[in-house]
Amino acid sequence: MKLYGYWRSSAAYRVRIALHLKGIEFESIPVHLVKNGGEQHSEDYVALNPTHLVPTLVDGELTLNQSISIIDYLDAKYPDVALYPQNIEDKAVVQALALDVACEIHPVNNLRVQQYLTQQLNISDADKLSWSHHWMANGFAAIEQKLAQTSGQYCFGDQVTMADICLVPQVYNANRFNLDMSPYPLIRAIVERCNQLPAFIKALPENQADAQ
Repeated sequence: MKLYGYWRSSAAYRVRIALHLKGIEFESIPVHLVKNGGEQHSEDYVALNPTHLVPTLVDGELTLNQSISIIDYLDAKYPDVALYPQNIEDKAVVQALALDVACEIHPVNNLRVQQYLTQQLNISDADKLSWSHHWMANGFAAIEQKLAQTSGQYCFGDQVTMADICLVPQVYNANRFNLDMSPYPLIRAIVERCNQLPAFIKALPENQADAQ
């Protein structure tokens, strides 16, 4: 199994967490998103993933993009460590929390979105940061409110789920963007607990071979 990713990509970070939680051996293949104009735009990589994004998982004959799809595939193929509750209502709640991150917060941090704001729209760095903070804060406020109803040690009770897998990289991003996380004590406490687990430690961006 091969995972093409970038050390600081939050989407690739999610997949690394899932792989380590499940104890799946994989080869990590770096795709530098900035060097040489971005290796994700190279002919060889685009042949694997026409979206010009990371991550990409290659498992035998299967080539798969989109981190949520990749993790769901891994969860179905390696069910011993489940990433969702078995109850269908609970599973839907966890999926909604995960998608609150993946669909509502993460896209504004995406490198190509940030580059477009600067390069095509000529937005200043200060205004770009303010714009990013606005949308991240909106998203985290909603998640914090939901966690008041669902959380235990982790986002959904005391089981690590897909929601935690998505939340931890997003908070890592928020810290990179210098967002004030003090209004979100539940989020901060959950992320702190997750980051004490071996799988999350192994998946940390700074612990990747291509980290800079």
